[in-house]
Amino acid sequence: MDTRLLRTFTTLARTGSFTATAAALHLAQSTVTVHIRTLERELATPLFDRLPTGTVLTDPGRRLLERAEDVLDAVARLRADPNVIAGRVTVGAPESLCSTRLPQVIGALRARHPEVEVRLSARGTAACVEGLLAGRLDLALLFEAEVCDVAAEPVGHEPLAFLSAPGHPLAGHPRRITWEELAAESFFLLEQGCSYSDELERRLRSVPGSRPRPTRFGSVDATRACVAAGLGLTLLPLATVREQLRHGDLVRLAGPPVPDVPVQLARHPRRWTSPAADAFAGLLRAAAP
Repeated sequence: MDTRLLRTFTTLARTGSFTATAAALHLAQSTVTVHIRTLERELATPLFDRLPTGTVLTDPGRRLLERAEDVLDAVARLRADPNVIAGRVTVGAPESLCSTRLPQVIGALRARHPEVEVRLSARGTAACVEGLLAGRLDLALLFEAEVCDVAAEPVGHEPLAFLSAPGHPLAGHPRRITWEELAAESFFLLEQGCSYSDELERRLRSVPGSRPRPTRFGSVDATRACVAAGLGLTLLPLATVREQLRHGDLVRLAGPPVPDVPVQLARHPRRWTSPAADAFAGLLRAAAP
């Protein structure tokens, strides 16, 4: 069987769109159609349901997908020279790690293996897991204690801190701030899917009689800016606010103890990992806090 047909099939399974598949593989859309029809004819079964909103795998298509990915991984493994570390590595991670921990890893990788290109994709846990399973990501970093559906290993942890503007009434509080006091404040948190932000919101809502007012952002910069302007509080990894704390734009609050957030390195549970991705993972482990 022509592996080009399998690559087209797996890409269409991920994208759900003939147009997106053609763009991803640099093919004409008509070629994608021919590839899928040829594969369906060879296997004597429909692999996709064509719907107005896109394509959906049939039951035979779902069974083929796992086998096709295994075949393509085997081909990639055979073609790869284990002594040559080169190629592209696509990594998903929370924005806070993309801007703090990963630049030094990429710099070390570039110094040792200049033929490796790293592409970072800032996204939350759910999007990272989906990207790994769909084959769009080679590796992902997750702020999670436990992860389902993917293979994961702990590679470090990040301390968290409650933060405010210097002029906030809770700044410089003479005693430890209680959950009841925090639940009365406005909070600026990272978007849904950020584990520590989700856990904080759950904790605030569990305070009897509380009516917390969290605002969610997809950007650490936006969160820091709103808090620095005195609009409310936040909870962020210390690594993302060291400069703001040093310059006095933000201050750390004596809030209730919160556990460090674990950092997990995740990958597809079955797919082969390239030498370039392995090199990235090794340097990440070495640099983990």
